[in-house]
Amino acid sequence: MTAEIRHEAETNDVAPAKSGPRRMLNEKQVLAIVPVGRTTLFRMEKSGRFPRSTYISPNRRVWFEDEIVAWQAAVDEFNPKRGRGKGRSRRGLPSGVEGKADTR
Repeated sequence: MTAEIRHEAETNDVAPAKSGPRRMLNEKQVLAIVPVGRTTLFRMEKSGRFPRSTYISPNRRVWFEDEIVAWQAAVDEFNPKRGRGKGRSRRGLPSGVEGKADTR
């Protein structure tokens, strides 16, 4: 096997199947796709429940579109064990007591 053919075979094995530029989305574009607020988006990203952003300059943060599409496909629309937010985990309390804290 000649050096040229070997080099060509090695680069074909390493190169991704889809070699092209990945589309980058800024915060405004991501928030238009994902129906959450800005703070919720960053909390989800910090906890690992949303794809991580990438800084392309000191003040420019972007997300890759293909990662967001994959995240959307993986989100379970109805998961009864999913967290429901602060104060909503308690069940079986009489009506009118759900949002009140103990005053002991």
